Order: sequence, then structure tokens, then C-alpha cells
Amino acid sequence: MNTLNQQWELDSIFAGGSESNRFHTFLNELDQAIQAARKQLETQKIPFTHNDVQPFTALVERYESLCKQFNEAAAFIECLTAQNIKDQAAAQANNRMHSLGAELDAVNSLFETVLREIADADFQTLINAPQLRAISFSLNEKRTLSRKKLEANQEQLISALAVDGYHAWEDLYYQLIGKMEITIAHHGKKETMSVSQANNLLDDADRSVRQAAFHALESAWSDHADLFAAALNHIAGFRIAEYRARGWDDILDEPLDYNRLSKQTLNTMWETVTSYKPKLTAFLKRKAELLHLNTLSWYDIDAPLQTSSEKISYEEAASFIVNHFASFNSNMASFAKKALENRWIEAENRPNKRPGGFCTSFPISGQSRIFMTFNGSTSNRSTLAHELGHAYHQSLMNDLPYLSQDYAMNVAETASTFSEMIVSDAGQAQAKTKQERIAFLSDKLGRSVALLMNIHARFLFETRFYEARKAGTVSVDQLNQLMTEAQREAFCNQLDTYHPTFWASKLHFYITNWPFYNFPYTFGYLFSTGIYVQALQEGPAFAKKYDALLRDTGRMTTETLAKHHLGADLTKPDFWCTALDYIIRDVDEFLALTSSNN
Repeated sequence: MNTLNQQWELDSIFAGGSESNRFHTFLNELDQAIQAARKQLETQKIPFTHNDVQPFTALVERYESLCKQFNEAAAFIECLTAQNIKDQAAAQANNRMHSLGAELDAVNSLFETVLREIADADFQTLINAPQLRAISFSLNEKRTLSRKKLEANQEQLISALAVDGYHAWEDLYYQLIGKMEITIAHHGKKETMSVSQANNLLDDADRSVRQAAFHALESAWSDHADLFAAALNHIAGFRIAEYRARGWDDILDEPLDYNRLSKQTLNTMWETVTSYKPKLTAFLKRKAELLHLNTLSWYDIDAPLQTSSEKISYEEAASFIVNHFASFNSNMASFAKKALENRWIEAENRPNKRPGGFCTSFPISGQSRIFMTFNGSTSNRSTLAHELGHAYHQSLMNDLPYLSQDYAMNVAETASTFSEMIVSDAGQAQAKTKQERIAFLSDKLGRSVALLMNIHARFLFETRFYEARKAGTVSVDQLNQLMTEAQREAFCNQLDTYHPTFWASKLHFYITNWPFYNFPYTFGYLFSTGIYVQALQEGPAFAKKYDALLRDTGRMTTETLAKHHLGADLTKPDFWCTALDYIIRDVDEFLALTSSNN
């Protein structure tokens, strides 16, 4: 593949970045459209009946258009704030988006009230009209969920207060991250870098580099722990007060509804994962032996087993991904090539970028953008494949009505993790020597540990933190203790050093739009692994079935989606066992290849 530009292109969306006149005009027009929609909904005093198909359809289409406009703007601002966390104009635009979001929440509450007040028989007639049949699932879901909420005026007040309360604490977190500089003794010299750059050193082949990066980061998180604790406590406090007002007793009510998932399915998944952990601990013990350690530390989990950190270029990573996507689905390969060549990806390794990676979509433009920091590791290649999977998923839905594109986080991780598997298995298959195969297996199983143990620790921590927060503010020491206990349990006491301030370092805990942004990753990993097993069994013909499943992710419950496309019952262990059995085969091979008798 020819030399690729690692900076994304945003001017085709809104030229001029955070100073874009066209973008600010768009925001003004969005503001006016929201206000007009709100007035229309406030005057809708008489419930719609079965005779009102046309006016009801017009109202739904207006609402749908408004959501598209808002998310087009939100995606652009997400890109601006991620590419330069010191961009003050972007930060101001982000603040405005929070205000517009509160206004849109008010419109949403009024819209849901309109849906709720329609008589049952009339509602069924309306959503089964030809114009609305394609989004009947979404409308029915909105109506059902609205009955769990407060009256519209109360929900509007909550949204308004959230701007300078709830969401402001998330903004503060990002501002704190933006001011942090990590000084690390790196390859014989002291170097100051951003959090994302320092994080990239945690999988360095040199243990002294990993250790130095870990302790420098841990020290930085500790230095600011009181501020991070304040932000986390206030986010949780707002959320708990909101739930209490609605009469929601279980802290998982909202995330389960949001993910269209039953608690039975979630419990079955975690119970099955836990039953397979002895195999993962066997991998961790063997890896410690291979690294000549008695026990792994937190910063050894992702350590490569190669004696040197061989780097791959961005172009090499891109070509590898495109070529191996093509082996499964030519459409995936064509899409990935398009995204790479059209500069939909921000991958440059430079200061002032936000940590982590994401994929965001522009519903009006029909494009996606991918954010990450590429430093030449195979882990970075996996991240790139992961985010391209997200973008491909969205591309399959762009022609659907917008409300039918609203898929939840758990199934959103399906295509991304599936894409990672294709690339990972390809790397494993191309290993030329026994040592290379061992290294690839270690890297692959490292992701299994992350998704089955690390994510489990996050889920355990967050569940327990929210229970503790109900009784009052949780101190830094308590947060550290809760985090360490969760990590010990999730990793089956297999580490000699844990990461007590992980709660401060992981931005997912501070995201206010999506509560419990943890279990969807494990779900997506296992769900996509189960799909991958079926793909291997059925061969090339499965590609069409895979695309059809992805297209339906925004218009079915998770359990219905699995039943319809895979014939699987997610409330039972069988499907999860199929996925975990496939994962554990890698442990068995790793143990066999690294045995002293081999």
C-alpha cells in the first residue's frame, strides 16, 4: 500500500476545524430546529389516533431528522476535542453541544410523551402503516421505555440541570487529562509525554520501560486522585438521584435497557466466563515463567514475548488488514481500503491527543472517522482493525431509516471484535517459527485476558462503587481498595502488583452518555467469537448472513437478534461455552508449545 496520511480529513464534513463558520452556522440552524420541534410537540395536546397516519409520520420524520443533525455535529466535536485536547474553541463548542443536547433531551421527552399517550390500538395501527413499519421496533421501544420515566416537564428539568452538573463533570475529567504530563525515564533519558503516549509504553518488550511507565502513570493518577474522585462521585451521585426519582432500584436497569439485554443473559455470560477462568490463569502462570518471573505484575500482562519490540509501519498494518479482511468478505476489504485512502483515520503519534481509540459516524455525510495513536505495535494493528470493524458495521446501516440505525454498545462491539479476530488469526497462521507462533498466541490471549478478566474487574468495581455511593461520597482510599479487590477477584489473585488508581485512568467510568461502559466489551467479544466459530463452520457463504445480522442490530433485542440469525439462546450457557471453548483452544496450544517437554 502506498504511503498513507495518518491525519484524518475533516474539512469535507465542516471546513475550518473548530473555527469553521459553516459548522457554527450548522449549530445555529440546529438550535432553531430544536426550538421549532419543541414548540410543535408542546402544542400537541390531543393524542394521535389511527386516522392521523400522515401528521404522525411527519412528526416522526422531523424528529428523526433532528437526531441526525445533532449527531452529525456531536461526531464532529468529538473529533475536534480528541485530536487536540488543548483546543479551547473545540471545548467551547462541546459545551454548547451539551446545552443543545439538553434541549434535544427535552424534545425527546415530549416526543416520548406523545407516543405514550396514544391509545394502544391506535398506536399499533400507526406504527404498522407502510411509512413507519421499518421503524416500528424503535417507536415501540421508545414508548415502552417512556413509561419507566417521569413526566415530560420533570425529565426536561433533569436534562437542563445535567448540562452544568452531570455532563460538566465528564468535561472536567477531560480537562484534567489535558493538563497532565507524564515524565518517564525512557531509554536512558527523561522524556515528557501525554497520557496516550505513556500508555503505549505499557506493552514495551523492555520490562524496565514498562515498569517506569506504569509507576510514572500511577504516580500521576495519584497526584490528581482527589479531583478524579470528586468527578466520579458527582457523576455517580447525579445518576443515583435521577434513578431514585424514577423509582429505579437496580443500578443496572438503564444499561440493560440501553443494551436491549436481559439481566438473565448478563448473569449467564459472567457465570460462564468465571467457570473458564482456571484456563486463563494457567496462561498467566506460564507467561510469568517465560518472562522469568515468579508472578506477573499489572504491567507485564501485555508484555510481548519477543526479545525485541519489532515495529511495523502504518502502511504494513493497513495492507495486512485489507488483505485478510478480503479472505472473509470482499466488501469489508473494499471498505477498509476506502477508509484508509480517504483519510478517515487519525493515527499520528503526537502530543495533545486524547488517550484511547474510537470510531464515530456522521449520519448526514454517510461517513465515519477513526481515532487512535499508532506507534508500530501489533496491538496498534489490532486496534486499527477493531475500529475499522465499527466503521464497516455503520456502513451497512447507512441506507436504513435513522432510528433503525440506533444499535446498542454490546452489539456495537460485534463487528469490531470480529475484525480483530480475522487479523489476529491471520498473524498467527503466518508465524514462520515456533517462537513466532508462541508470540502471536500470547498476544491473542492477552486480549482474551483483557476482555474476560480486566473488563470483569471494571464491572465488579463499578457495581460495588455505585452501591457504596448510595450511602455517601466514596473516598480515594475506598476507591483504590474497591479497584484492587475487583482486580484480585477478576484475575483470580494471579498478579503480584495491581493498579489501584485504574478507576482514575479509565475514561469509560466518566462517560455520562452511556452508563456501565464495560460489560458490552465482554459481550461483544464472546458474541463475535460465537459468530466467528459459525463463520468457520459455514465458510464463505456466511458473509451474507453476517452482514444481515449487523444490519438488524438496531431493530431487534439482543436475544431476538441471536435467535433469528444464529439460532442461539443467550440466556443459556451453551452459546457462551461454544465461544469460550474456541478461545481456550489457544490456551491449550500455548501451554503445549511452551511446555518444557516440547
